[in-house]
Amino acid sequence: MAEERKEHLKEMGLLDHLEELRSALISVLVAWVGVSAVLWFFSARILEFLIKYLPVKDLYFFAPGEAFMVRTKLSFILGILVSAPYILFRVWRFVSPGLFRKERGLVFPVVVLSVVLFYLGLLFAYWVMMPLVLRFFVTFGTESLTPMLSVDRYFSFVAKLSFAFGLVFQLPLVIILLTWMGVVSARTLLRQWRWAIVIIFSVAAVLTPPDPISQICMAVPLCVLFFASVAASFVIERRGKKPDAGDA
Repeated sequence: MAEERKEHLKEMGLLDHLEELRSALISVLVAWVGVSAVLWFFSARILEFLIKYLPVKDLYFFAPGEAFMVRTKLSFILGILVSAPYILFRVWRFVSPGLFRKERGLVFPVVVLSVVLFYLGLLFAYWVMMPLVLRFFVTFGTESLTPMLSVDRYFSFVAKLSFAFGLVFQLPLVIILLTWMGVVSARTLLRQWRWAIVIIFSVAAVLTPPDPISQICMAVPLCVLFFASVAASFVIERRGKKPDAGDA
């Protein structure tokens, strides 16, 4: 069936390709908005579940529409995370016929690995880093100075940091691909490990708030991922071949 689809695409003109692209974009948008709309009705429970693990007792909203907007933002963010498998399927269905068999065997596992690493970054940011960072900031209060956190500012703070963690957790994938393409070697990366740690801590200082806890929470797992990626690069070089779907 894939071969028939490939032959069909060869016979398609530019307008046909644009039509298929439009169909894919519409289906992705409908899936995202539809899932987000369903999740909105559960957004109150989800928000309560997320707030439950905070080191502070309550969050507050200081504008009439603030709570509504936070629940809406949360619904759309969770909507794209939940519908991501379908979105990837539609994107893959659109681009795969134009790829060779070896390319398909490499691109698909790379995309899946990238998404998994992004999810791991999000989970690590919320369940590990956020409690430590908030607990650190809250300790600077006094008997007369108690925290009163805005739910909108808290949500923006968490969303930005979680997205940053999702991006930096792509480090293993970047290192493995650079090694596979021959841009760098595993031995070179290992020899330059001191510079790598300096760069990692510098990036963590830029992407996190100006406190040591959040910077360490980002830098330490990145260092672990760096050395794990170097070990994987040694395996790739020793096997002396490009990774295929089985390797991934």
